[in-house]
Amino acid sequence: MSERELYCDSCRGVAQFETPPCVDGHGADCPELVCTRCGSAVLIATFTFRAPRLGQAGRQPAAPRRRAA
Repeated sequence: MSERELYCDSCRGVAQFETPPCVDGHGADCPELVCTRCGSAVLIATFTFRAPRLGQAGRQPAAPRRRAA
């Protein structure tokens, strides 16, 4: 069983959390945690995502050029 300290919304403070027995086979890496003080459960969402390429995000289209008269 793994333990760590996290903020608990129900207790309104830092509390000890532990992983319950995991039926999904995650072992110590189980994303479910339970507050040892009040029993509230939290789920740690661990996922990966692709970061946008530099220079691509939020890029504005170029303004049209004016012709010289």
